[in-house]
Formats: sequence, C-alpha cells, structure tokens
Amino acid sequence: MAKKDPIGDFLKELGIKEETTGQSKPKTRRKSKKNTNTSNNNGANLGFEAKLWEAANKLRGHLDAAEYKHVVLGLIFLKYLSDAFEEKRKQLEKELADPESPWFIKEPEARYETLEDRDEYRAENVFYVPPRARWSYIRERAKQPEIGQIIDDAMVAIEKENPSLKGVLPKIYAKPELDKRRLGELVDLISDIGLWDHENRSKDILGRVYEYFLGQFASAEGRKGGEFYTPRCIVRLLVEMIEPYQGRVYDPCCGSGGMFVQSEEFIKAHGGRIGDISIYGQESNPTTWRLAKMNLAIRGIEANLGPHAADTFHNDLHPTLKADFILANPPFNQKDWGQEALKGDVRWKFGVPPANNANFAWVQHIIHHLSPVGIAGFVLANGSLSSNQGGEGEIRKKIIEADLVDCIVALPPQLFYSTQIPACLWFIARDKSGKPTKGGKPLRDRRGEVLFIDARKMGVMVDRVHRELTDEEIKKIARTYHAWRGEEITSDSPLPGGEGLGVRGYKDIPGFCKSATIEEIREHDYILTPGRYVGVEIQEEDDEVFEEKMKRLVAELETQFAESTKLEEAIRRNLRELGFL
Repeated sequence: MAKKDPIGDFLKELGIKEETTGQSKPKTRRKSKKNTNTSNNNGANLGFEAKLWEAANKLRGHLDAAEYKHVVLGLIFLKYLSDAFEEKRKQLEKELADPESPWFIKEPEARYETLEDRDEYRAENVFYVPPRARWSYIRERAKQPEIGQIIDDAMVAIEKENPSLKGVLPKIYAKPELDKRRLGELVDLISDIGLWDHENRSKDILGRVYEYFLGQFASAEGRKGGEFYTPRCIVRLLVEMIEPYQGRVYDPCCGSGGMFVQSEEFIKAHGGRIGDISIYGQESNPTTWRLAKMNLAIRGIEANLGPHAADTFHNDLHPTLKADFILANPPFNQKDWGQEALKGDVRWKFGVPPANNANFAWVQHIIHHLSPVGIAGFVLANGSLSSNQGGEGEIRKKIIEADLVDCIVALPPQLFYSTQIPACLWFIARDKSGKPTKGGKPLRDRRGEVLFIDARKMGVMVDRVHRELTDEEIKKIARTYHAWRGEEITSDSPLPGGEGLGVRGYKDIPGFCKSATIEEIREHDYILTPGRYVGVEIQEEDDEVFEEKMKRLVAELETQFAESTKLEEAIRRNLRELGFL
C-alpha cells in the first residue's frame, strides 16, 4: 500500500509544485543569455495563503502565537535565502560548465571553488548560504530528533557568512519546549512552496506569505500584535496620500517594516525606480527590529534601521536626518516615555509634551526630522485632535499657527488589531506654498488652509471584529486630498457623481470633506476633529407623496405578514410530524 503524504496532498490541492526549477536569472556581472521561458502564470494560485496559514497553525501545538511567530517566519526566511542562493548557483554552474561561455572552467575542482566563492553571490546582492544551512540539507533531516539544533546551526552559519544579518536570525529551534516532530512537519510544509522560481518571484509569493503571516500573527496576538504590524489598508492609504516617489523615507517606529514595503510597491506601481528612495527607520523592540530586517531582506529592500534596536526618543539613531517623507504608526497614548530626562530636548519646539502621553512627542519628533519641503503622514489616537491635558492643547495650537497641518482624516473603528481606541491620520507639510515634494509636481498654495476628511463610515467588516478600507475607498480619500492640494485628477476619480471636482479639481462635500481656514479652526478653539468642519451629509430628498408612500408600505407589510403566517404553519407542521406538538 502506498504511503500517505498528507503534506503533499495538501500542496497538490493548492496547486503548488513540489519542486520548482525556474529558468530566469537575476542580473549578474556576466553576460548571460536572455530568459526565453514564456510559460504563463496568471496568479490563479495566489489565494493559497489562508490555507497555508491554517496548515501551519495546526502544527503550532501548545506554543502561543507570540512564540510561534518567530518559528514560522524564521523558517520562511531561511527558505527564501536558500532558494535565492540555489537559483544563482545553478545559473553560475551552467555558465561555468558551458565550453562556449567566456566563463567556462574545465577543471571540476576549480569550477567547484568558483561555485562556493562568496564574492560571486555578494556581487549580485544574494546572501551566501553555506552547505549545512541550505534547505536541501535541512529538508533531508526534517524527521531527525536533532532537527532543532540543525536549524539553529544553520542560522548561526548564515549570520557568520553575511555580516548584515548578524543578530537578526532566530536561534530558538533547539529549545526543549518546541515539539521536534511538529517542527519537522513544518519544514516539510514550507519545503513545498517554490519561493524563488521566476514565476513566483514575479508575483512576490514569499513577500505575500510573510506579510500574510505577520497579519495573522498580529490578529492572533491581539493587543500585542499591533506593536509590530500596521494593517495593510492603513499603510496603503498613508503611502497613496503622501506619494513617496523620490528621496529619503523615514519611519521612527517602523515595526516590521510595512511602511517601507508599501512605499516600494507604490513606486513600482507608478513606474518609478526603486533606487530613487533611501530608507531610514528605527524600532525599539529588538525582536520586532529583527522581523523588520528579515521582512525587508525578503523584498530586496536596502534600509538603514540602525545597528540595533533603540528607543527613538532617548537614542535617536538618525539625529541629523531630514527626511522628504515620513510615515509612522506610533504607540497610542504612550505613557512613561521618559519625559523627565528630555525636558530640554531640541525637538520640543512647540512645547514639552506631557509625561503621561507621548502623542505630541511623536508629532514634534516627526516635524523635527522633516526636510524643508518634506511631508509626513502618521496615525494617532483621536484624543490628539482635541485634548487639552498637560499642555497638549497649547502645543497643538502652536503647530496649527505655524501652518504645518495639511490634512486630518478621521478613520472608521475596528481597523486595528491592537486597540479599539478611535484613530485618525495627521498629515504635516513643512511648506504649503505650492513647492513640490521631492520628485513631485508643483502644487497650489495652501497656506492658511487645512483639509478635513471624515471617513468614519467607510470600510467593510472582514471578520467579526476587524474592518478594512476597500481599494475604492482608499482611492477616494487619497484623490480628494490630491485634488485639494492642486494635483490633476483623472476622469476615473471615484468621487461620487463627480462630486469633489471643482475648478481646481476639488470642492467641499458635506459630511465627507471640508477645506477650512486657520481662522475657522481658531473659532473651534484649535480642535481638529473633522466632524466639526465637514458638517452633515446631504440626504436625498424624499419627493414621494405621503398617502402613496403609506399605501405602498402597508402593502409591503401585508405581504410580509402573509409570508410570516406561512412560515409559522410550516414550522408547526414539522414539529407535529416529529411528535413535539
């Protein structure tokens, strides 16, 4: 009888090949033949993340999500490193063995030495993976009791060969509490995903799996999950609004690096070049810092996250940085942030933030790091819009009077994994005179104006407790902001019925958006809650004659009564047949 292979059957069901041998090559120093493989993959298999998560989660055993996260994500990253290395090695081997190639080496020993030359891989931005850290070596030993130590040794070996990964990879697999049988099954599961063949790379499979798992772990961890993951729809909205085409991008509390990943995707989607932006970040949690390093390495994104994790307020790793774009999701209403030691800090230009709430410490840190034409978009708790405690109202007033606030967006509830606190987006612009942001086009003069957008009614529930903004809603909010600041808006703008498109592409929409002057904001005591400014949505006028409307409603009610009577009779009949009536 044939031996059952549940993992293999599961992967076949998903349509994932057990072994993949893509023909494509990354750019190399050598002149190589152009890939002519024209096989098509329309992405039909890209919905497998949920099933993969379900399978991986079944292998979790008694580990909680916070621990298991590092087990799974570490293995996915190791598989990525190995797949990338093996593809480069196969390409190199083919060139070295071809007598017609200018790189042909006849002697097998010399050829092997070249195949194991670290510089051959580093020159192509591929991490060198030593023999005992390669996935094939690990997979062959997945059923051995020592599999945990084998994986830990692999992580150590990779860090030794690649200094940029030093201190990044998890070495937790030999721990006694980690079930080695389940670990071996997890290795088998991950083994069957082709993470680095040409078709999968073009669809960014690994990045999607990694990001999907980050989101699932964030959901599973609840409140703690929000410390390392910002929901994708919020990140997309921030990026779409500030449009980081070119220049220095900074996140002072970068979590697992989602803002950077989305910035790169934005550039790709708009035909830009990835090398046009430089990425800077900082993260205080060492574990989360390692997640970010792996997440960015998987995507091939070069970033300066500092040599280690560090507190942004007390150990700013980029003290002289003036960023063109800043994206951030700081901790909400952070207490005990160490205000006492920072009272004279140069960043507090608008006032010393209160000791029991760091909201305006983050706002002023961000303003401090903006370039002369820089723009920032960040998430804060709604309290930042109206609080007067601990001098926050005075700090907010000074920031408004300095004409730095460009836009405020009120968000719908239930977007975050970590909190049910109502949240908003702040957009700060250093120069509102119409000068373009880095790499952007000239804008209109917005001095003395602030745009308010009320998006509280937007979003769709994706499960019992979580909401997401749809693509169309993200476009609507972003294009409203772009139209307001003077950008040309295309005819496919999702604003309803052309509303919001005035002479310069913008007009106020009651209940949704309002361009207010600083004088109006003064009249509202410098409170920035969008609902105070946008007003109430105009309801469609009901022109149906009252008598006719009542006749129609009564007729509908009679029909519903009749249906109710039929349903009651059917239920009673069934109960009688069962002997209960």
